Amino acid sequence: MIVYFFMLLSPSDKNLTLPKSLLLHSCCAPCSSAILEWLREKKVPTTVFFYNPNIFPDEEYLKRKDELVRFCQQENIPYIEGDYDHLRWREAVKGLEDEPERGRRCLACFKHRLSATALCAREHNIEAFTTTLAGSRWKRQDQIDEAAAYAVEKVSEVQYFQMNWRKGGLQERRTILLKQYDFYNQQYCGCEFSMRHLAVKKCSSSEQS
Repeated sequence: MIVYFFMLLSPSDKNLTLPKSLLLHSCCAPCSSAILEWLREKKVPTTVFFYNPNIFPDEEYLKRKDELVRFCQQENIPYIEGDYDHLRWREAVKGLEDEPERGRRCLACFKHRLSATALCAREHNIEAFTTTLAGSRWKRQDQIDEAAAYAVEKVSEVQYFQMNWRKGGLQERRTILLKQYDFYNQQYCGCEFSMRHLAVKKCSSSEQS
């Protein structure tokens, strides 16, 4: 059974029960900045974990990683990088290549990445983990929660810090920090399948204009 500190609250909620230490699974610098700022204000000791083997191609992976490293170094935030094994990730989503965005492939992807996050938290004696994925309006919250439950069940002795990072003004703050730090801001989720979805969307927009 998944153990929560609380049931899906937002950063603006009062009387939050905060973890003693936290591992933030980060997809990129722009999505991490406002969350990390909030956690620092709440005095939650936080380590950033960059584990995103879904990102394609290699050059894109390096761009996103380098921006996050730059931000963590500038703000003196502990940082851990997971292995970049895209072929292993492809195995995790095998058979789901033609699924639409926000479909079953995304759930399998989240399970893979959050399981690695939970394992990293346990290995470093970090009490709980959370993810920037819960701050994206392009992701399904129910899939993220299901993936986190899967990770907690698979990896014992670690908890999931369940938050809706879209709320509490963090989306607006993200936009401000994006400009302030001049972050590289990607235009697709990361994998080659989301890249294909973006291409279709652009084509559709061109035909309508």
